[in-house]
Amino acid sequence: MQQFILLLSLLFLHDCSKTFCQSSAQSPIVTPMKAPVSPPPPAVPTDTINILLKAGRFLSFVRLMKATHVDTQLFSQLNSSTDGITIFAPNDNAFSSQVAGAVGSLNDREKLEFVQFHILPRFLSTSDFQTLSNPVKTLAGSDSKFPLTISTGDNSVKISSGLTKTSISNTIYTDKQVAIYEVDRVLVPKDLFPPAPAPPAPAPAKPVAESPVAPKDASDGVIVVSHHNLVLFGVGTYIAALVFTL
Repeated sequence: MQQFILLLSLLFLHDCSKTFCQSSAQSPIVTPMKAPVSPPPPAVPTDTINILLKAGRFLSFVRLMKATHVDTQLFSQLNSSTDGITIFAPNDNAFSSQVAGAVGSLNDREKLEFVQFHILPRFLSTSDFQTLSNPVKTLAGSDSKFPLTISTGDNSVKISSGLTKTSISNTIYTDKQVAIYEVDRVLVPKDLFPPAPAPPAPAPAKPVAESPVAPKDASDGVIVVSHHNLVLFGVGTYIAALVFTL
């Protein structure tokens, strides 16, 4: 009897272990779920206005950038392009009373072109200036109306607009997308500020007409009598010689 019960127990354990093994083999392996990776936040374009304000000596140029909405244009360009920008920022000392008055006399379109003339539509490091082809393209254009030339030498970067010449005096900011360089003079484009015409040459002086000389009266003559001759002389003029033989 005991042997029979032992045999049933063994059979039961065998069936249970077989069922357990089959169920374990058929169960799918559950892999842990990975947390979704958040995309990196979009890069915010560099705030050029804030950089110039922090520098503290470009208030005149900042006012022009805001008045012409160039700051909005730069934000849009940096957000949609990878070319970057380069700014030649005149400091406040560059805006003398004469320059400020001339800029103030421009209309809205001309003021926009004036500010754009100081900005290149791509990023340039100081070493990039050595390989530029002139004339250099600005946001205002690259034709004969807005010629800008850049040259290097003696460890300096020189800039010419045709009317004014200056050089980079300091690097304000650079981040591989935006470069802001300080200049000591305003870049004056020829199209907006044409040189004053040369004064006309003076007219040749007219010859002064000589006043007619009235003939002297014969009574003013001098009579000289010699032993053989009689000679008459007019005042200042040799008139004649009359010879008489006595």
